[in-house]
Amino acid sequence: MTEISLIHGPHTSESIPVGSIYGIGLNYADHIAEMHSTRAEEPVVFIKPATALLSGGGSLDYPAHLSQCLHHEVEMVLLVGQPLWQATAAEAQSAILGVGVGFDLTLRDRQSEAKAKGRPWSVAKGFKGSAPVSQFLRTDTVGPLQNQNLRLTVNGQLRQQGNTAQMLFSCVEIVQYVSTVFALRRGDLIFTGTPEGVSELNIGDLAEGRLGEHLHLGLEITAKIRTEAKL
Repeated sequence: MTEISLIHGPHTSESIPVGSIYGIGLNYADHIAEMHSTRAEEPVVFIKPATALLSGGGSLDYPAHLSQCLHHEVEMVLLVGQPLWQATAAEAQSAILGVGVGFDLTLRDRQSEAKAKGRPWSVAKGFKGSAPVSQFLRTDTVGPLQNQNLRLTVNGQLRQQGNTAQMLFSCVEIVQYVSTVFALRRGDLIFTGTPEGVSELNIGDLAEGRLGEHLHLGLEITAKIRTEAKL
């Protein structure tokens, strides 16, 4: 499914087709430290294809044909509500139509290999199902974007916890910056970075993410059983 659900009120919602999916890396200092990396002077941007979207969560077949090291990264996700190009701060602010919680699933071994060889992260970040997201709430119903609690549990055990106040680049700064490079459109999504605690997911795990009090995302890691026809 390449649409997300935007909740307007208790009994109203709409489905919005998703265009491009942008990710922001290294946007929390504690995550930078755990990755043994350094702070960037401007937002680190990567792209996931729309086919990476897993709207509403559910289940994901472990991509064993690509990797043996699947990591979770819980993030606040922004929904762009209008076309945007070289936006001012005020324009960027008004363009954030909705907010959700998502997992930036990452094949860490493939990413590490790509970094070492100076190659793109496309395989590590863009594989099918690598962008599970919750439903979205209108921005004007969730309170300040820079004061939202984030948490992720795996099988009931806390793995990640943080607050969007810890982001090095704010939501407005991110949207404004991305709009200077890419022409944003209604339905584009922007993952805003993850706090510390990223770790491995295995077959049979249930990951659950929360943003604030009202947004929830659940994802079960499953194994795809392949059968071959007998001759």
